[in-house]
Parts: sequence; structure tokens; C-alpha cells
Amino acid sequence: MIFNLKQGIRNRHIFLVDLLMICVSVLGAYILRLELGYTFHKYLPSAYWMMGISLVIKPLVYYLFGLYRRLWVYASVDDFKSILAAVTMACALVSGVMVMLGALHVFIGFPRLVIILDWILSIAAVSGVRFSTKLINLNQIRKNPNKLAPRKRALIVGAGDAGAIVSREIQKNPQLNVEAVGFLDDDEKKLNQTIYGVKVLGSIDQLGELIDQLHITDVFFAIPSAPGILLRNVSDTLREKKVILRTMPGIYELLGGKISFSKMRQVEITDLLRREPVKLDEDNITPILKNKVVMVTGAGGSIGRELSSQIALRNPSKLILLGHGENSIFETLTFLIETYPKIKFSAQIGDIRDIVRMDEIFNRFKPQVVFHAAAHKHVPLMETNVEEAVTNNIIGTRNIAQLARKYNVQKFVMISTDKAVRPINIMGATKRLAENLVLNESRRAKGTFTVVRFGNVLGSRGSVVPTFLRQISKGGPVTITDSNMRRYFMTIPEASYLVLEAAGLAKNQETFVLDMGEQVRIIELAEDLIRLSGLEPGRDIEIKFTGMRKGEKLSEDLWNEGQILEKTLHPGVYKLKRDDLLTDQRLDDLINRLLELARAGKYLDIRKLINRTIPDANLAETEPQEPIL
Repeated sequence: MIFNLKQGIRNRHIFLVDLLMICVSVLGAYILRLELGYTFHKYLPSAYWMMGISLVIKPLVYYLFGLYRRLWVYASVDDFKSILAAVTMACALVSGVMVMLGALHVFIGFPRLVIILDWILSIAAVSGVRFSTKLINLNQIRKNPNKLAPRKRALIVGAGDAGAIVSREIQKNPQLNVEAVGFLDDDEKKLNQTIYGVKVLGSIDQLGELIDQLHITDVFFAIPSAPGILLRNVSDTLREKKVILRTMPGIYELLGGKISFSKMRQVEITDLLRREPVKLDEDNITPILKNKVVMVTGAGGSIGRELSSQIALRNPSKLILLGHGENSIFETLTFLIETYPKIKFSAQIGDIRDIVRMDEIFNRFKPQVVFHAAAHKHVPLMETNVEEAVTNNIIGTRNIAQLARKYNVQKFVMISTDKAVRPINIMGATKRLAENLVLNESRRAKGTFTVVRFGNVLGSRGSVVPTFLRQISKGGPVTITDSNMRRYFMTIPEASYLVLEAAGLAKNQETFVLDMGEQVRIIELAEDLIRLSGLEPGRDIEIKFTGMRKGEKLSEDLWNEGQILEKTLHPGVYKLKRDDLLTDQRLDDLINRLLELARAGKYLDIRKLINRTIPDANLAETEPQEPIL
């Protein structure tokens, strides 16, 4: 028989043990039936025949039933059912062959009871060998806790049926590395009682003091029918103690048998995506990063940090982390050094608006690939901080793009936003002009300059998901500006993948967009987050509508109507044919005038000028007001 080597050494050993146990089972059956006397020796030839037939038939049947394609350290009742079926089938086939050979007088008869005894012994042998693997593994885990990560110490809030399930699952799965220290429940009758060996230690209002006394790291909230106020109080306590909270799904799932330990987890961002995440085409991007000097501007931001991590994974000769905020750059640098100790990093603190400082950095490091992620992105804040948006998003981008051309950067990728399409706010308009700058610069550059555009990034700093999670943790309400608000969404890794793909696919003066599926209603996103947190929208957490903020749209687009999308080598990435770019002279005149107006504080004039100059711009021509966040 040929076995897949990927099944590992354990299954090959089990196969060899099976061969031995097949012989033992047959001989054992004959001994139990005939004892070791004259009759036993008389029927010994038939025993040899049965042994030989079993060695051929039984392993083949076991293989067909998948008994050599399983990880037996996770053996379960269902696996025993498979063993029972496989052994029964194998013994039935063996007995059929033995009866036929007996009828042909190949040997002098055989005791029929041997078949039943062999079946019993085979079940014991096959299941014993396999389940002993699980027992040995469990014993090793218990005896060698130091081989695992530090053991988590957990309290279970709720000593009812749901809490009992959590306790049992923890004990059944030692690989989870969790120790159930005790239960908390407000039912005085349950105090000092034990459930699966775990004691009810006290009431829920003792949670804070018990966390300190027992060095608790995790708390499982196992009261599916609890009111929102109770979960809110527990959440507040745990947030203060910096302890992880995991909640239980609803009681209807418990009664329906759908509960499992896997549902006791924190909300995953990918749960909110409503489509398959985009995958990276490794062959497309590794050649442009490996052994290259790479720079990331805005490396302290959510996208910049993930982008830097993905770049470091592909072995650049050096990675320059450029940013204005020293704390965020320090955190990114610390993470990268710990994660990729063999990569050379250089953290540079500087403002992209400072052309002298930027020139010094480019001249010193001579980057070959530049990813420009630095930007002001918060729409409401930029509505009242117009000069910052103009100088950072436009002037800063112009500085970086011109220096990239001056120092012959091979690949330059600017990260933009869907808010640059038909802009109705200052942030979107400044990013639109920044795109224009980069694409115009590409005409004069020796290297490849390109723009990548995507929608909202789930989980990034300042995005809607952290805001919603914070509101949910406080017990609500979750605030949404309008019930019809829709957005495209992607994850932080997806955003980084798109940027890397654009660098690999780009030839010059191109804009790339991601196929992000359908736009998601913000209210549906909020409801998903509430439910994934173990609560019910409307019952436990209120959803409140606050009205649209200045500069917001009900929905966004990734390209203008009528523009043409072209396929690329990557199925999830498209190239946009642009017909909305300003000429160099018009762009320079516009930027210089915007800068003058911004420094003079003439923000209404800025809005009017943008509307007159940028195709399809439609900024409200009113004085800015303080944002409602």
C-alpha cells in the first residue's frame, strides 16, 4: 500500500502496528475459542490462512475508510464510529473469504465463533492504538506546559448551561492553553458548587477583586440572555483591568446546538467584509522589493505600518520608515525589528512639507522604491483645517514626487482615496490634485510613477470600526450619520496588497483600483459588529442617527462615470484610463493660488477656486464650521 507522506510519521507507525495487531487479533480469537490444546493445533492451518487474508484485506479497508488519513491526537466519537464501520466491513470480508475457502476444502474447517471474537479484538486493537495517541498527546501537554505559551487564566461569568459548555470545552481542548479558574454567578444557591470540577467562587460584582487576586487574563461572559447593562458593567471592569472579554452568542444558538468554543472570540475584521479577501500575487511583487532600498512615507499610520511589514517580509536591502509622529514611527520600528530581525531599518522623523529635510533624506539613502502613504485623511477635520490639507496633501506630495524624480527612484506609488472622485470636501479635492501631481511628474521621470485608489479601510485609525467598537464597549449608542450611508470597504492587509500589486503591475502614469465588490450599508456594518460582539441591535445596543456631516456623501465611487476600466494580470485589480488631468501649467497655477489663499485664511475662496478648476468638484461654497465627529 502507498500512503501520502504528508500524513506524517504517526500514521505510518500506526499502519505497522495495525499489521502486528491483526496477527494478534486472529491468534487471540483462536486461543479464546479453542485454548492451547490439541484442537487448537488441529485448526492452526486455518488460523494461518485467516491471518494472511486479514493482512491483505483489513489494511486496505482501513485505508478506504480513512483510518490512515487522520490526526488521531484530535480523535472524537465520530472517529470511533468510523473505526467500528471499518472493522465490521473488514471482518465481514475476511469471514466471507474464509467460508468460501473452507467450502473448497483448502483447510479442514474453522470455528465460526472465531469470526465474532476476531471482530471484538480488532475493534479493541484498532481503536486502542489510535486513541492512545490522543491520550499520550494530552499527557505530554499537561506534563510540559513550558513548551506552550504562558497559560491563560480565565473566569467564566455565568454558572448556567452556557457556562458549563465553556468549562467543558476548555477542559476537552488543552491545546487552547486556557485554565478555567472559576465561575461567577449571582445565584447564591450556586456558590461553592462545582461544575466539571470548576468552583463557583462568588457573585459577578466581585469580578474586579478576583481578577487581581487570581491573576486572571481572560473572562468569558456566558450568560446569553443577560441584559445589556450587565455586559456593559462587566466590560467597563475588564477595560479598566486590561483583561480580554469574550462573549457568548444568543440562547437560541445554545438550544439549537450551534454553540462551540470557536465562537468565544473577539470580533475579526474579515467577518465584516462580506466578500472573499483579495489575495496577493507573490510573483508580481517580490522582484521589485527584494534587495532594494525601499522608503515608506507615513510609515507610522495603519496602512504605512502594514505596508512596511509586507515589504520587510520580501527582504529589501534596507527599509526607510519616514513619518512626522515620533511615537507612531517608534512603535512601527519596534514591531518590525522584533518581527524581522535580519532586515535593516532606518527610522526618519520629518515633515514631507520640509523640502530641505526631505532632500537630505533622499540624498543620503537613495531609495529605489518609494510608497507615499503620508496624508491627512479625516474629512471633518480637514474641512476646518484647510491649510493643513493643502500644504500636507498637495505640497508634501509634490515635494516627495519631485525628489523621487530627481534621485531616479525606480518605482513610486502614491496612495489615494475614493473621496478624490467627484470631490465634495477639502480632503478629497487635495488628494485629487495630489494624484494629478504624481501622474504629471511621471512624464518627466525615468522611473515608474503610479497612483492606487481604494475605499474605506476597516480597522484603520480613525475609521468607523474602532469607533463603533468603542461605542459598543460602552453600552451604546452606536452613532451613524444616515441610514442610507454606503461605503466600499477593505481590510488593512488588502490595502497593502493593492499598493504592492500596483507597484508590480505599473508601467507609468497609471491609476489602479481594487474590485471591492458591492458597497456596504453602514447600518448593516454596525449591526454586524453588535451581533459579533454577542449583543442584539436595538435590544442591547441602540443605533442613533445624527445627520450627515459637512463634506460627506451618501456613497462613494472609485472612478468617474464614463471612465474606462481595463483588466490587469491580477483578477482583483483594474487599471483606470484617466481623462480628468490638468496640464502642468494649470496645475502649478492652481496649487500656488491655493497655497496663497490657505495661508491668508480665505477658505471660502479656496472652495470656489476648486469648483471652478477641478472637473466634477462640488464643494459647498460656505464658510467652514467646527466638525461634528
